[in-house]
Formats: sequence, structure tokens, C-alpha cells
Amino acid sequence: MVDVPTQPPLGWVQYTPRGVIVGCVTERSAPITVALVDDYDVVVMGVAKIIDEYRDRVVVAEIDTNEPVSDPVDIVLYDSFAQPESDQHEIGVLVRNPNARKVVVFTWNFHPDLVASAREQGVSGYLSKSLPARELVAALEAVHAGEFVLSEPRGRVRPANGLDWPGRHEGLSDRESEILALITQGMSNADVAMLTFLSPNTVKSYIRSVYRKIGAQSRTQAVLWGVEHGFAPDHRRIDHWRGGP
Repeated sequence: MVDVPTQPPLGWVQYTPRGVIVGCVTERSAPITVALVDDYDVVVMGVAKIIDEYRDRVVVAEIDTNEPVSDPVDIVLYDSFAQPESDQHEIGVLVRNPNARKVVVFTWNFHPDLVASAREQGVSGYLSKSLPARELVAALEAVHAGEFVLSEPRGRVRPANGLDWPGRHEGLSDRESEILALITQGMSNADVAMLTFLSPNTVKSYIRSVYRKIGAQSRTQAVLWGVEHGFAPDHRRIDHWRGGP
């Protein structure tokens, strides 16, 4: 790790063990504008709330659930929760959208094939959901300044404080929630394993844990519970989040 100067000069960066850039990367003028993309309101709203702590630096311009980015933004932050991160479609659509100047993936899954695929498609960052808000904001600033930022995976880690997901208040972990969301979308165990780059046995283990926590005895019961508790994808856009541009 480089030494931290008392007053870092313009353009100074520091790489933490997680591979995240912190510090002063550009002279700030107007805040960076960010669009948040995922199919689940509760997921992207959780991200929006933690970014809101730094509105002088990063402003959420719009939140999109199953809708294309409609206004020019500096960065699209693609939350991979229950999203087709591995089929090279969703990310490619965002990268090709002229309203998205840069695209960053926000994920817990750092399988080398996923990272390589995302980079090949032209994303500008691949960030961990374990990042504290200040490091997430610093990483977005670094991307905006022209850096490619890749978080260094550290095995299974807890999501950052403030993030949310369906079923959290019912005791489901973030990954259990994602597995149930994919099942609620109608995916088979094999589909879930392929999409998440988890082994079939790991997927089955998550499913058993989910069943136990929600009191389901069958897949049908689990899907019905998921539909009733917010695990079906949303379809809307929230423009000008909390007064954003």
C-alpha cells in the first residue's frame, strides 16, 4: 500500500488490499450522475440510500427496474442481484446504450469467467457489494476519471451496511434471497447454477436453507411465497431520485 500524504495532490490514488481506489482522483465540480439498474426496487433503493450519504460527490439520477436508461448519465451501476450477469446480454445492452457513458458491475460474484466477460464487453469497473459506502463512491469517482476499477474478492463476505434485498427482514441472506428470486422467475436448479457460477450442490444447499427459513415444503410453495414477498421482478423507473437531475 502506498503512503498516504497529509494533503494528497490532485490525481493521487491509493489501492487498498481490496483493490479499491480511494482518495482524491479528480478535482470535483458537479457531482457524478449515476443510474442504478436492477429488476428489484428494494435492491436498487438500498444502493441509492447508501450513495445518498455522498450527494456532494455522486447523485443518483434515475433508478431503472426492467426499463432502459433514458437520460444521459456518467455511470450506470448494474446491480447483479438475480440478473443475467453471465449471458453477456444485459451488460452488453447497457454498454451500447448511448446514455450510459460508463458501466460498472456491482456484485458478490467474482468468478474469473464473469470478470473476463464483463471486461470484454466494455465495462469500466467490477465492484464488490462488501465495499463501504465511502469506498464505493471513491471507486465510482475513479471510474469517472478514466480508471478501470476491480475489487479484489476476499471469499464470502458480508454485504455493506445499508444494502437491502427481498426477504432480508424474514431472515434470508443476500445469496439465499438471490437464489429464491431466480427460482421465483421460473429457473431450474441447473439454470440457477449456470447463471450464478455455483455448483449444483451449492445451489441445492441454498434452496434447502431457504425452504427451512420460509417454511416451504416444495418448490411450488417457495415460488408462491416469493411472489407474495417481493421476489417477482418489478417493472418501472424512478426518475429524479430525491431531487436528482
